[in-house]
Amino acid sequence: MKKTRILLFTLISFSLLTSNLSAKEARYPEFGNGRIPQVLAKANEYMVSSANPYATEAGLRILEKGGSAIDAAITVQLVLNLVEPESSGIGGGAFSLYWDNENKKLSSYDGREKAPMLATEKLFQEDGKNMNWWEALAGGRAVGVPGVVAMLEKVHKQHGKLPWADLFEDAIKLAEDGFEISPKLGQSILNKTNPALGRYEESWRYFFPNGKPLAAGTIKKNPQFAMTLRRIALLGAKGFYKGQIAMDIVTAVNAAVDNPGLMTVADMANYEAVERPPVCANYKVYKVCGMGPPTSGGMTVIQILKLLEDKDLAQYQPLSVESAHLFAQAGKLAYADRGKYMADADFVNVPVEGLIDESYLKERAKLIGEKDMGKAEAGVPPNADANWKQSKSPEQPSTTHFSIVDKQGNGFSMTSSIEMAFGSTVMVDGFLLNNQLTDFSFSNEKDGNKIANRVQPGKRPRSSMSPFMVFDKDDQLVMLIGSPGGSRIINYVAKTMLGVIEWNMDIQEAISMPHYVNRNGTTDLEQDTDAASLKEGLEAIGHKVSVRDLNSGLHGIVRTEAGLEGGADPRRVGKALGK
Repeated sequence: MKKTRILLFTLISFSLLTSNLSAKEARYPEFGNGRIPQVLAKANEYMVSSANPYATEAGLRILEKGGSAIDAAITVQLVLNLVEPESSGIGGGAFSLYWDNENKKLSSYDGREKAPMLATEKLFQEDGKNMNWWEALAGGRAVGVPGVVAMLEKVHKQHGKLPWADLFEDAIKLAEDGFEISPKLGQSILNKTNPALGRYEESWRYFFPNGKPLAAGTIKKNPQFAMTLRRIALLGAKGFYKGQIAMDIVTAVNAAVDNPGLMTVADMANYEAVERPPVCANYKVYKVCGMGPPTSGGMTVIQILKLLEDKDLAQYQPLSVESAHLFAQAGKLAYADRGKYMADADFVNVPVEGLIDESYLKERAKLIGEKDMGKAEAGVPPNADANWKQSKSPEQPSTTHFSIVDKQGNGFSMTSSIEMAFGSTVMVDGFLLNNQLTDFSFSNEKDGNKIANRVQPGKRPRSSMSPFMVFDKDDQLVMLIGSPGGSRIINYVAKTMLGVIEWNMDIQEAISMPHYVNRNGTTDLEQDTDAASLKEGLEAIGHKVSVRDLNSGLHGIVRTEAGLEGGADPRRVGKALGK
């Protein structure tokens, strides 16, 4: 992946990882200018990088017991649900990649939420007009049938080593004994990142005890969630999709004040996670692999990389007008195709192979010039239906990603979400429900032609989640990466991969690098970073530039000649640790 870096490094003892870190400064360093200090993590045997130290530590304990990457992932996700409830959890959905190192096999799993069977193309329309997105996001209408639990159980049955119930112990203990509210969660509650937070009684009681927002540093318990986890630990996924929990979810969704949903107990009982073929392409001497539909992440990241493959990015500095310009142009072309063609392939003919076709992308790359191209139009890839219309869905950046490598070299890369911060704000049995159905296009057609990502009963909304893995010429896993960030996830993941591959950065340097992104509109530069200094130069070649907060949550692992190296995003409170 890159030349071995010979650095002095003091290993953190594993006893520290398993100890009870009670000091606030030990677990959550204070944010400085919106960031926390992060140091490249190194290990020889295994590693976890996740969005919260509690989750990383819990995952490491599972690996130390001999658990596989999926065993650790289940524990990590359950702990994240507790300590980072605004971002992900069992009330939401996920996409994941699993690398079976012994058999050299990559599998991908779709745990995306589904629309209820009573939903129609006009779910988000009233009186013939599209609803305001901010009115649609809260309540039951936006809640899709959750997929995380079904997906995790499916992967565990194939690749797990430890008993299912054992993987719930850390989260149950934390929920019963209490955990420290992180600065990120405390700030999100205080600022009401989701303006509907507290509209519904259960979330109001939980996040605003005695009418006051939970503050960072507060020790919080969640006995209801512990009871929920005990039930799922005992009964498996059917304990979530059938019985009391399922009935509680359906009741809460349909009783949500002002914006009730359409979910039924049959929708819950009939949900299935799906194993799907990964989407892979060659990038120089590497093979890069992501998820296919219904997420757009895999195809769009690959498009960006392939559009830049012959541009010799290594000749430019990473933070230069030239690099930002080329990256933005590739982003424009890729997002144009994304908006037109990408949706749930169970309902829509998505030209997956055509979208990542070498010849097609070489022709598209010729559109990249020395000046900004303006708004890009979608191309016509092989086997595409050119009659589809462009769609927009304002995906929000509250998601999470974690990367795991176990002792056997197996890898797990998973991006998980409840969509908007705090999801639908409907809380049931100690966890929040998603509002992922707002990822559908609210319009079902344009100019008499259907929109690929329109609402349909049982359909999964398009996503931008982009868990990725990179392999070398010998089919060895060398990188795992992913991020939250709404529709900007694709930019964050692609740029970080380029940082490692093209600019010879270590994974922490690549993750920490200031952001520049483009979703076929303005070129966004990360405020309060050196990226903002590119504004004048980009404007001089025609870019419309916005300097703004770009809050990614990248968590990745790279295998080098010297061992494993891990990075965590300084823009959040996560940690990469290993042994």
